[in-house]
Amino acid sequence: MCGIVGVVGKGNVNLQLYDALTMLQHRGQDAAGILTCHGNKFAQQKSNGLVRDVFRTRHMQRLVGQVGIGHVRYPTAGSSGPALAQPFYVNSPYGIALAHNGNLTNTEQVSDDLYRADLRHLNTDSDSEVLLNVLAQELLKINKLKPTAEDFFSAIGAMEKRIRGGYACVALVAGYGLLAFRDPNGIRPLVFGKRETPQGTEYMVASESVAFDVVGYELIRDVQPGEAVYITTEGELHTKQCSEVAKLTPCIFEHVYFARPDSLMDGISVYKSRLRQGERLAATILEQRPDHDIDVVIPIPDSSRVAGQALAHSLGVKFREGLVKNRYIGRTFIMPGQQQRKKSVRQKLNPIRLEFEGKNVMLVDDSIVRGTTCQQIIQMAREAGANKVYFASAAPPVRYPNVYGIDMPSARELIAHGRTVEEVCAEIGADWLVYQSLEDLIAASSEGNENVTEFDCSVFTGEYVTGDVDQAYLDQLDSARNDGNKRKSDKAIERGSNALIGLHNDNAAEAG
Repeated sequence: MCGIVGVVGKGNVNLQLYDALTMLQHRGQDAAGILTCHGNKFAQQKSNGLVRDVFRTRHMQRLVGQVGIGHVRYPTAGSSGPALAQPFYVNSPYGIALAHNGNLTNTEQVSDDLYRADLRHLNTDSDSEVLLNVLAQELLKINKLKPTAEDFFSAIGAMEKRIRGGYACVALVAGYGLLAFRDPNGIRPLVFGKRETPQGTEYMVASESVAFDVVGYELIRDVQPGEAVYITTEGELHTKQCSEVAKLTPCIFEHVYFARPDSLMDGISVYKSRLRQGERLAATILEQRPDHDIDVVIPIPDSSRVAGQALAHSLGVKFREGLVKNRYIGRTFIMPGQQQRKKSVRQKLNPIRLEFEGKNVMLVDDSIVRGTTCQQIIQMAREAGANKVYFASAAPPVRYPNVYGIDMPSARELIAHGRTVEEVCAEIGADWLVYQSLEDLIAASSEGNENVTEFDCSVFTGEYVTGDVDQAYLDQLDSARNDGNKRKSDKAIERGSNALIGLHNDNAAEAG
């Protein structure tokens, strides 16, 4: 999962991009980047690390221009490393830079086509670079010195016929403006807004509406599935449906975990959807154990807090913040490597003993993926003196990999894959485990917008909405995503990045 933002302003947009990326930091903590355009010249800064660490005053001073895009990354397809920080850039045609959230499911085929048919070279294993080169190639076919909005839309329509998967993108075309587009299923989120200034209207496109709040933008609406938005450098807004077949099936896991609760997605309040998750989960608990002996509900911070509050209220039991979070440790779900995740749980959370001692505790989390976090937290609760430790998941069992941009890994690393609820309960060491039903999870989200009738629930059902995911693809994904292979791949990328840096330094020394 990544976060993207694009701005067309009336003055320098670097600070707007920076502020928006800080609001999207929860979507990726591996790398960050900003690219701006002044006239026909690009300026860029990107590197591994958090937004606050990647950008310094000297960087902001050279990131001038009234049009720009930004990105925060965590690795899914491909590897991690400095060479893979976004935005990516190609110089032909026009000069195009792109930032991407999501994952293509036919990357290998399209990469081969780009090389054999289009004679385009790819420098990384990132599907984002593939997507950028397909867009560039389709624009090249138009062969116009001064493309119009319709030309850009035509290129995006042709591009969407070549690629499959879940994606939301912002792209900057030197001297022309900002492009933004969303996959035909609307799996990955994308919204756009505006603000009025004395100089005129400014526009912003972002992964989540929360990015607008910090810089004073008003949400216009979501980019529709298969729709493209083009905003010229002068601030003219154009939109068009570019996909011949489009159907809104957004990723429901955004509502479970990834999105901030203060965001609106497809007209649905993430906060209210999580409240409803808690209420429905409470109803399941009362159905299974009407005479439960739960003394206190304790959320695992932060994304389960809203559901936990609603659950406790519905059950009529105490809600307590029994786990204190170290806010300088990243989200363990998106950390590479199982050993690093295990180590980080103890660094990240510390129990308040008086909230556990002698009590029957119901721990609440948004979901259970690998089971690493909940195993250790349950053990921590017992060490803090809990009498019994129950565990509630606001989402159903995660049994299948995600192929649309979330690093839910190989199926064999998912604790619920091939296990019953009772077996998962024993594996994590709980006295009782209760999951949200899929029907209740869907209802909790769809209640916020009656026009959204379907969601991508593939991590729970194994049914992939793009219709092109078979067992062979999943086996290939397993090989690429399991922790052992990712460590090998990351080391190779790091060696390659260091070699490129060394070559750059040698060339600079020779030039000097």
